[in-house]
Amino acid sequence: MILDTLENIEAYASLNPNFATAFAFLRDTDLAQLPIGKNEVDGDKVYAVGIKGPGRKPDEGLLETHDKYIDIQLVLRGVDTMGWKARKDLGPTTDASDPRNDVAFYGDKPDAWTVVKAGMFAIYFPEDAHLPMISDGELHKVVVKVAI
Repeated sequence: MILDTLENIEAYASLNPNFATAFAFLRDTDLAQLPIGKNEVDGDKVYAVGIKGPGRKPDEGLLETHDKYIDIQLVLRGVDTMGWKARKDLGPTTDASDPRNDVAFYGDKPDAWTVVKAGMFAIYFPEDAHLPMISDGELHKVVVKVAI
């Protein structure tokens, strides 16, 4: 997991060959106007999901992991307190898991919580279970999915 501010995002470009495309999208797009839902950036290699809505309580969500994509979760408005746990420490997946949509859910509790404010991003790799959208208020964010 990586936590940083948008102004430093280029420092991570060498970690994945598709990060340059993802970072250019985040840098050059009016993200406040990005439509809610899935937005194509570079076919199946990089796409963005616009999200707006109320936050939830920690017990209203499940930790999730992805096998095919890395998540770059950028908060545009609000504060998202994201849970984290190492994938290697997780128990079994739940029935809500959907391999076709590259998501597995777990009933475990996070080992750590990270406060991600507007202008900050968190990058979650396949080895990182994460629990996003935890907030007392409204959230506006963009999740860029980057193929491994």
